[in-house]
Amino acid sequence: MSDNTASCRNVNENPCHMCMPMGGILPFKGVEGAMVIIHGSQGCSTYMRRHIAEHFNEPVDVASSSLNEKGTIYGGDKNLKQGLDNLIKLYKPELIGILTTCLAETIGEDIDRIAGEYLQERGIGDYPLVTVPTPGYGGTHAEGYWLALKSIVARLGRRTGKWAGINVLVPNISPADIREIKRILRLMEVRFTLCPDFSDTLDSPFKRPYKKMPEGGTKPADIAAMPGAMATIQLGMAVEDGSSPGKYLEKEFGVPLFNLPVPMGIENTDLFMATLRQLTGKSMPECLERERGRLLDCMIDSHKYNFQGRSVIFGDPEQVYAVAGLCMENGIFPVVAATGGKGSKLPGLLKVRLAQSPVKCEILTAADFAGIKEKSKKMKANIAIGHSDGKYLTERDDIPLVRLGFPIHDRVGGQRLLSVGYAGTTMLLDRITNTLLENKQSKYRAAMYDRFYQNSEQYSHH
Repeated sequence: MSDNTASCRNVNENPCHMCMPMGGILPFKGVEGAMVIIHGSQGCSTYMRRHIAEHFNEPVDVASSSLNEKGTIYGGDKNLKQGLDNLIKLYKPELIGILTTCLAETIGEDIDRIAGEYLQERGIGDYPLVTVPTPGYGGTHAEGYWLALKSIVARLGRRTGKWAGINVLVPNISPADIREIKRILRLMEVRFTLCPDFSDTLDSPFKRPYKKMPEGGTKPADIAAMPGAMATIQLGMAVEDGSSPGKYLEKEFGVPLFNLPVPMGIENTDLFMATLRQLTGKSMPECLERERGRLLDCMIDSHKYNFQGRSVIFGDPEQVYAVAGLCMENGIFPVVAATGGKGSKLPGLLKVRLAQSPVKCEILTAADFAGIKEKSKKMKANIAIGHSDGKYLTERDDIPLVRLGFPIHDRVGGQRLLSVGYAGTTMLLDRITNTLLENKQSKYRAAMYDRFYQNSEQYSHH
């Protein structure tokens, strides 16, 4: 096992991440009545809207302060305040997130000061503006996601009375995954506040008339009550403490924190269920027991095909860690595990998780796809698991890709991919196994010819 990074190259080629404000937008899309304004150039917000909309196949509105040359030189106060005026007038949001870009941060814009002045000047001092510094060069979209979520919890959280429920903080998983986690919580009869909840806002049913702001999301009042919860389950083992909303609630309000992996794979899902039983004292319902049994049956059915799998796993740290566990359980031993960021606990977690693997695994941080491709070829990977940018591996080295995570741009239905819990893991394992089978069967005749017939033909000529 070794640590490797892409930092030895001067520039990244096809980096394995997107910019910080891209991820920072998503938690706000999971809060009821919330909108986002990007303090920066118009092009930044347009790019992010398009990128997110292509993954979720939903309209995604993001406002912009449209910072131009004049604002860059003399300051963008006027642009941001006018943008907030327009945003409030058109959308009437209950909460507004203010995110920065590279340009705003480089010229030293103080969005806390500007937001404070705006509230005072407009006479709306109690209006919830949530400021999040998210320069593109400050980190990855995954780091922007967690920082924005922590900022939301810190801005809205209040010292209120205790309540017999738990907070559930989720990473950037699909709307289908969020719905599955909520289904499990309800089956366990748990009182909970899940945040952020974009299971409806970024995967909404078709309705008429069209609404500028889709229904759904975690209610701001429920976020305000989070400091009174009996515990927090944060599906964010790899996130740094400084960006962790769960760690914030523990430190500031004394809410016990259970930091767990995403419930993907039998071991991770069992841990999630065990934690729920510990907190509630309730046993697993029969329907979930049966789903667990079906997953075990799926593992038995597929193990004879999976033992030849050597996986390259890439994407957000939480996803990489969870998928690595699923692969280990099924003999698809990881040979490359990569993430675009460098500020997470992922390498240390993976070293422990993969310590019993019979196959060496290269762990890449601050990775790009040129580096991932190089290591995947060296380690003889034959399956890739990650988002659509991994098609680079298929195009260059013919490594088949199982699409998972964010973004998925070259297929439809990324928002409906279910991969968590016992039922979701079964579906994901089927996708992985079938990809291995398809790849093997499509090359079977050619491999047999090369192995047995070509040599005999050459021998017969002599």
